Amino acid sequence: MNTHLHDEMPSPDSSPQAGDGAKSIDWHRVRADFPLLRRQVHGKPLLYFDSANTGQKPEAVIAAVDAYYREYNANVSRAVHALGERATSAYEDARTQLAAHIGARREDVIFTSGTTMAINLVAYSWALPQLGPGDAILLSRMEHHANIVPWQLVAQRTGARIKVAEITPEGVLDLDALHAAMTPEVKLLGITHVSNVLGTINPVREICRQARKRGIVSVVDGSQAMPHLAVDVPAIGCDFYAITGHKMCGPTGTGALWARREHLQAMPPFFGGGEMIREVRFEHTVFNDPPHKFEAGTPNIAGFIGLGAAVDYLAALGMGNIHAREAELLAHATEEMRKLDGLRIIGTAPEKAAVISFLVVGAHAHDLATLLDLEGVAVRSGHHCAHPLMQFYGVPATCRASLAFYNTHEEIERFVVALRKVRGMLGS
Repeated sequence: MNTHLHDEMPSPDSSPQAGDGAKSIDWHRVRADFPLLRRQVHGKPLLYFDSANTGQKPEAVIAAVDAYYREYNANVSRAVHALGERATSAYEDARTQLAAHIGARREDVIFTSGTTMAINLVAYSWALPQLGPGDAILLSRMEHHANIVPWQLVAQRTGARIKVAEITPEGVLDLDALHAAMTPEVKLLGITHVSNVLGTINPVREICRQARKRGIVSVVDGSQAMPHLAVDVPAIGCDFYAITGHKMCGPTGTGALWARREHLQAMPPFFGGGEMIREVRFEHTVFNDPPHKFEAGTPNIAGFIGLGAAVDYLAALGMGNIHAREAELLAHATEEMRKLDGLRIIGTAPEKAAVISFLVVGAHAHDLATLLDLEGVAVRSGHHCAHPLMQFYGVPATCRASLAFYNTHEEIERFVVALRKVRGMLGS
């Protein structure tokens, strides 16, 4: 994959590569890897500020998926013919690539359809057999519904209860309150690494260390962290880490769960069927070893091959470079948006990913997003699957501009012009 490194003068949208001041990444050339960004919407150049919803796909990912269907479409792990062997090799290579990307062993990485399935797997295979009346599950106010609803279902079935750790008005987790809430009845902690609404980056390493000291099993939602940060799951020290592929430039319907080996060996399967077994008799079944014990049925083969290509693409750019690039874009966007009268930014944590939730006085978030779309600007509006967080801020919805390394400073200027125009149309 072309990492777009060069020794020439950097373009206005270039930044130094981490650890090598002599080279830079030409971010305009990186942007050219994403074909969808070249299209127009409503007769205007697309300005895609919705990467927290789903990331765009580079040519390398599209080509990997296309090559599978054109050249070696076959099922995995079930055939000794050449196509089947090639498909199996490419599919399992993706597991190896993702494991290396997060500092893990490949046998501890379970492929799932995304973070939602990964968290549900923990809920049903770990929590349901472990929890009972009097136990508690600790969650933060900023969790996505995918890290709330599965635990509610488990609590209803086991008699456990949900405890909530609150945040500050700036959108920062109150760590003292969180640690104080880690009382003896708490058996499981669910925490997001990066808030999908606020962009807040939580200090998950310290949080998981405190949980582990108290014998609390930790589940980290890494859906919004994987596109922006270098993630090292052994260093974080969690018990489970959930991943979504489509937010990190991979295909939809892909993701993974990393788990400590002792949990994977003790947990019963979540799904039953083919491929997750060693032997089936009507009297009993012998299950396969993890991770395959949890991967029943035919998987999204093309999707995971594409995810492997996405991991390679991100790794070649360097997650440190991506984080630095996005920090520049976030700072620029935040500065320009703060110049607009009547615009309120929700979530001002000092450590943030490139996500800005905002409102304009007198304008509903949906109306704002609809009019921005007519200007070619794609942002998300709504509750962002975070009702408890919206309730905390006393709003029904927000607009969310979420940036990625393939966005540009010029796009930020266009975005602010569009915001100013739309605000005038709404009479704000």
